[in-house]
Amino acid sequence: MATTNFNAATYFVDRHIDEQRGERIAVLYEGRQLSYAQVQRLVNQTGNALRAGGLRMEERVLLLLLDSPEFIAAFFGAIKIGAVPIPINTNLQPADYAYILNDSRARIVIVSAPLLAAISQIDEPLPFLRQIVVVGEPPPDSLPAGLAARRFDEWVGGQPATLDPAPTTEDDVAFWLYTSGTTGTPKGAVHLHHDMLVAASTYGRQVLQIRPDDVTFSVAKLFFAYGLGNGLYFPFSVGATTVLLPDRPEPARVFAAIARYRPTIFFSAPTSFAALLAYAEGQRPEANGSRIDLASVRLCVSAGEALPRPIFERWRERFGVDILDGIGSTELLHIFISNRVGQIWPGASGIPVPGYEAKIVDDAGQEVGVNEIGSLWVKGDSAAACYWNRHAQSKRTFVGEWTNTGDKYYRDAEGVYWYTGRSDDMLKVSGQWVSPFEVESALLAHRAVLEAAVVGFLNANELTQTMAFVVLRPDYAGDEQLAHELQEFVKGQLAPYKYPRQIRFVAGLPKTATGKIQRFKLRSLAASPWL
Repeated sequence: MATTNFNAATYFVDRHIDEQRGERIAVLYEGRQLSYAQVQRLVNQTGNALRAGGLRMEERVLLLLLDSPEFIAAFFGAIKIGAVPIPINTNLQPADYAYILNDSRARIVIVSAPLLAAISQIDEPLPFLRQIVVVGEPPPDSLPAGLAARRFDEWVGGQPATLDPAPTTEDDVAFWLYTSGTTGTPKGAVHLHHDMLVAASTYGRQVLQIRPDDVTFSVAKLFFAYGLGNGLYFPFSVGATTVLLPDRPEPARVFAAIARYRPTIFFSAPTSFAALLAYAEGQRPEANGSRIDLASVRLCVSAGEALPRPIFERWRERFGVDILDGIGSTELLHIFISNRVGQIWPGASGIPVPGYEAKIVDDAGQEVGVNEIGSLWVKGDSAAACYWNRHAQSKRTFVGEWTNTGDKYYRDAEGVYWYTGRSDDMLKVSGQWVSPFEVESALLAHRAVLEAAVVGFLNANELTQTMAFVVLRPDYAGDEQLAHELQEFVKGQLAPYKYPRQIRFVAGLPKTATGKIQRFKLRSLAASPWL
């Protein structure tokens, strides 16, 4: 990779003004619209405010922000001065934020007012943090003692609207993203200035075929790697428009936003698609001002977890729009294997995105044959440089030019990739491998099932068997008769040894803020008596 001058903020923001697209609408938010020229002004003012606050090149700023124009301004403003923004999950606990603040050594945190309490409740030292900037009106007495705080609008208001970019290169650090922590302590994935450009020019342009007249709307939030592409740098790569929704993406709000803003590309995750379907199938076309109207949407996209075939088929039947499923990761920034428009394999992740290579290997690192399950490794130039302060884990994940995704897959004779589970989720039952995802997909095909998650447990003989946690659709009651019916239903679709030996009906599944099922919590429940 060459080391010529390149700054991601210049490419994704300034370029549109230089190429006479400053008046195009960049952001639709809470009834407002911002042009690219207005976004550039806010980015420049925020960058100047960060610099005036003492933030230097390569120092970190934490973004605990709801999806908003201020998120965009803080993210690209920091990048433009050569500093490093770190968007973080808005649904964590104070102890989690303390860990990330101290692990990253962030000097400044920019926080939305409704989230400030989680920072003020931290009860351990924050030796690196020097300033808090609050977007919105901070509640009285809500700031940690001894820390300076400013309101965002006052902080940026007097700053110049022009800003020269720092002399960064495409190989300089641009931003970090912390992994979602489904299997342990979150890790900071270090991404470079060219990484967003790679993802935008591969998946964005060659799979989505995103155009300047597109309007994108993402249920996945901007702090998530998937949402950052969907709702920010994909549309900004071509001068398109993004819809930002700061609220929780409850079905009524999502459908209301679609009706109001008329997006052309809609991004979500399997759990959200399931919830939206359940809402629509409940025959509630009007609620809280929402209308169920997807006529503007030309394309739906799913990632975060594999999309079960029953959800894909029900969505297409209900709305007449295909969902492109794919797999991505925080480490590789966005989707690297995907279905295509006109090339869809329901239930499969698809084929490698142009610009990426994939292989499936055994425990010795040797490629396996067709239809054999192994570990998925991917090569692509959007891969993170490393995990911050995690040398041993970096070496296990980033192996030369390849990234070990930690996912189990097989590739069929047509070259299509099929997900079977995370490496630590795969189960060996009766001496044979069982994919939790395969069993979950079979359960989801039953009319009573809204969501399902399958984990292993040890029976009285200390042999591994499968247990399914099942969330039912409204009007169904979980009882012994239905559990037996679901077991027989799975036996009719899969090899008999794969059916769940136990079924537990639950009100909901534990998930990360990005919609991924936290199976480690379910494994703990499976190991304890049912209460």
